[in-house]
Amino acid sequence: MKNIRVIIPSLLVLVFSLYLSPTITANDARPEAVKQVVTKINVNSASVAELAEKLEGVGTEKAQLIVEHREKHGPFTSVEQLLDVKGIGAATLKKNRDKIQL
Repeated sequence: MKNIRVIIPSLLVLVFSLYLSPTITANDARPEAVKQVVTKINVNSASVAELAEKLEGVGTEKAQLIVEHREKHGPFTSVEQLLDVKGIGAATLKKNRDKIQL
């Protein structure tokens, strides 16, 4: 009988500690946290290949237009000036705003 008086409270403590302890599940991988690690790209110095690789929705053709625009008009002084480049719209700019460095 004494053993039961010791075992039951011990089991309750064990069960509650397991229940209340933080657990790691597959959902805790938090891909959104990984996405927050952003590599900046300087649109005033990056090559066509770098722009195409690092900017979402920007392929080689759009990257070439970015380079041509900065060569013709000088360096970008604001991120919004990318909207002057043919093929770069508000959606593309929004997707890449955190990655762009001047």
